[in-house]
Amino acid sequence: MSEKALRDLNTIPGTERKTECSLTKSHVDNGNNNAEEWQKKNCPSLVSPPSNGNQIVNPATETGNAEVEYIESENLNDLEDIDMSLKTLLAGLDSKDWVLVCEALNNVRRLSIFHKEAMLNMLSAVCKTAIMTSADIFSAYNDIIIDSLDPLIVQLLLKSSQDKRFVCEAAERALVAMTTWISPLSLLPKLQPYLKNKNPRIRAKASMCFCRSVPRLGAEGIKAYGIDKLIQTAAPQLSDRLPESREAARTLLLELQCMYEKYQDLAQATESEHSEMSSWENFCQSKLSPLSAQAVLRVTNIVREGLVS
Repeated sequence: MSEKALRDLNTIPGTERKTECSLTKSHVDNGNNNAEEWQKKNCPSLVSPPSNGNQIVNPATETGNAEVEYIESENLNDLEDIDMSLKTLLAGLDSKDWVLVCEALNNVRRLSIFHKEAMLNMLSAVCKTAIMTSADIFSAYNDIIIDSLDPLIVQLLLKSSQDKRFVCEAAERALVAMTTWISPLSLLPKLQPYLKNKNPRIRAKASMCFCRSVPRLGAEGIKAYGIDKLIQTAAPQLSDRLPESREAARTLLLELQCMYEKYQDLAQATESEHSEMSSWENFCQSKLSPLSAQAVLRVTNIVREGLVS
C-alpha cells in the first residue's frame, strides 16, 4: 500500500474512519498506569512529536482523534526491539485499527531499511497482508478512495501476475473487490491507461478488470459512457500478446453487441415503425478502422453463428 494512499485516507473525517488505538483507549479508560509504557512500545508515533516537526495528536488528551505519523525514509529510526517487532508485525498489519496498521507499515519500512535479512522469510506474508488490506479498503470506502487509487492499481496489477501463487491469488481477490465496490464510471478512466502498458501482464490484468467493470454500468450507463468508446477500447485487445487480454476483449465485445441490439429493439418499440438504428456491422464499420472492424465482427459473428446452429 502506498504512503500517499494512506495519507489521503487520513483526510477522511473521524466519523468515517477508525483511527483510535483501541488497546490504548482501554488502558486510559481503566486508569492503568502502564498505558504510557504500552504506547511507547506499540504506538511510539502517538506519544511524542517526531523529530522532523510533524504534529501528532496525543491520544491521552484527544482519544479517538489520533493522527498517523508520516516519516520520510531518510528520517526513519531503527527499531529498539527487532524480535518483538517481527513477532507482532503481521498482527499489526491485519488490525482493524488504522493507527496500528499504519504503525505496522512504518515498521515494515524500518525492517526493510535496517534489517532486510530478518524480514526476508516473511516478506511474502507481509505482501499478502498488505494486499488483503487493499481489498478491505475498497469494500469500506468505495469511491472515496478514487483519488488515491493510481499507485494501488499498478501494484495490484503487478502482484496479480507474479509467480508466487498465494500473493497472486490475494492480489486477484483485491482486483475483484476493486471492480465490485468502486463504481465503473470512476474506475474505467483509471484502468484505461493500463490497457496500453508496455508490460503485457499488466495489460492482461487491466483488460480483465475493464471487462468486469463495464457490465456494471448497465444499459443507461453504457449509453452515457459511449458504446463507441468502449468498442474502440476493446478492439485493440483482440490482437494482444496474451490470451487473457484477447479473451477479456471478446467477452466485452459480446456484451456490447448484446447491449447495442437491445438499444435497437427499444428504439423500434418506442419510436415510429419506420425508425431503425444502424446494424451492428454498420455501427462497427463506422466507428473502427477497417482492420479493427473486421476483427470485431469476426468474433461476434462466430459466436452468433454458433448460437444459431
